[in-house]
Amino acid sequence: MENETVSSDTFRSVEMLLLPWWLVLLQGIVTLGLGVLLLVWPIETLLILVTFLGAYWLVSGIVTLASVFVVSEYRGWRIVSGLLGIVAGVLVLLYPFFSTLFIPSFFAIFIGVWGILIGVLNIVSGVKGAGLGATALGIVSIILGILLLAHPLVGAAALVFVLGIFGVIGGITLIAASFTLRT
Repeated sequence: MENETVSSDTFRSVEMLLLPWWLVLLQGIVTLGLGVLLLVWPIETLLILVTFLGAYWLVSGIVTLASVFVVSEYRGWRIVSGLLGIVAGVLVLLYPFFSTLFIPSFFAIFIGVWGILIGVLNIVSGVKGAGLGATALGIVSIILGILLLAHPLVGAAALVFVLGIFGVIGGITLIAASFTLRT
């Protein structure tokens, strides 16, 4: 009897976490549209996204800096974080074309370093007994990480198209899920 109560309570809490079907549909349409734009007009769309990112960093930096006067905890960290956000936002907004090249290249470099670290961990895991698959995955991850570090601009360009493909697939999936939620 107690298990039935737990599972019905769990079901109700999961049910409450679900978004209304129309909100999922709207999210799917926006995601699909953004994915298509990234595939059709990658540079223009990326320029707009980077500009929005710069505006976000600027506003977020101002809000974080203003929070110093309201919340006394971590005051030093808030000041540094706020100032960095303001500086990053202003730089992106002043130099949007440079930022459109720099930010995706930075992400490509970050993903390259991350790929190498994950690759090393997979190889160590494979040697310790996780198997040949983990070792092979680690080697592939290291190779891709090195390629991204060697050619970050190519990686950045590929990243835009990968995000576009994920946007299209994710948007279609969300649209289909919204109709499932509606019924």
